[in-house]
Amino acid sequence: MHRHWTLLLLAWMLALGSTAAALFIGEIMGMTPCVLCWYQRIAMFPLAVVLGIACYGADRRGAVYSMPFALAGTGMASYHTMLVAGWIPRGWVPCDAAASCSDQKLEILNGIQIPWLSLAAFVAIAGLLLIYLRKTRP
Repeated sequence: MHRHWTLLLLAWMLALGSTAAALFIGEIMGMTPCVLCWYQRIAMFPLAVVLGIACYGADRRGAVYSMPFALAGTGMASYHTMLVAGWIPRGWVPCDAAASCSDQKLEILNGIQIPWLSLAAFVAIAGLLLIYLRKTRP
């Protein structure tokens, strides 16, 4: 059971780190999030709370409740990543000029953009939750 709990802990740490990074970028660095960034935050922030509670209580239901948030975030981050990559026409961009979804200004480690990191975090969390749920079947 201890090894399985580690999967849940890793998912929570990813969610907590992603939440802290999003708050740092928005509140400390002063970058206004675009509409798609807000949707991804809406999916990520509850993960940091629900997975933390699930880890504390070693409760499988927390992983079950978290999976829809992880999958919704993966979908939004995938769409955002495709916008940034130019695979989706600019007419389909739901953002305004003030905080553009397709024109990202922040890159990390020489070219890694924030939507890509968000997608990686959501995919990793969903993967960890899926493995955890399979290994802890009742």
